[in-house]
Amino acid sequence: MKEQEKIESGLYLPMIEDFYTLQGEGFHTGKAAYFVRLGGCDIECDWCDTRISWDASTKDLTSIEDIVSKVAAAPAKAIVVTGGEPLLYNLSPLCDALNEESVETYLETSGAHDLTGEWDWICLSPKRNHPPLNDIFILANELKVIIANKDDFKWAEENAAKVDKTCHLFLQPEWSNFEEIMPVIVEYVLHNPKWQVSLQAHKFMRIP
Repeated sequence: MKEQEKIESGLYLPMIEDFYTLQGEGFHTGKAAYFVRLGGCDIECDWCDTRISWDASTKDLTSIEDIVSKVAAAPAKAIVVTGGEPLLYNLSPLCDALNEESVETYLETSGAHDLTGEWDWICLSPKRNHPPLNDIFILANELKVIIANKDDFKWAEENAAKVDKTCHLFLQPEWSNFEEIMPVIVEYVLHNPKWQVSLQAHKFMRIP
């Protein structure tokens, strides 16, 4: 099977890195999970702190069998699939295999591509330069908007208006601008309490 055929089948994925750690952002902060970061991104945010994930060609393809075996062996039967942008790929075979092992599945996505796979939790983190597809909003369990400047609050509200009323809403400071923007976010949440603050807690804990 050629490399492109392997990717299209969903049986192999361009995994950049994987590790067992605590979730550091959003609703599930502090919970143990196995992280799988897929390579490839067509969004490429200026402030991205995982630029190693942009180029999928830097690593050999990994079979989903290998991924599932690692996740199933971890103490916490939970996986976070992130990127890059994981929805560049067919994730249905991976989800099916994980479900057979009773692994909880969490997806981190910009929502800019069609959803594949059945997920226990979808964290939608929309980006201005490649907005989410309309179908993803109603499926999002969590909306996490990165705030780099005051203009981003309008973008956050535009996306919040599209998600289901049960979706958890988070504003997260862009890390390189943390000291300047954090007080602004605090003030905004105090006046708009439907939102919560998400911090990159893993950076404070100095873990992956």
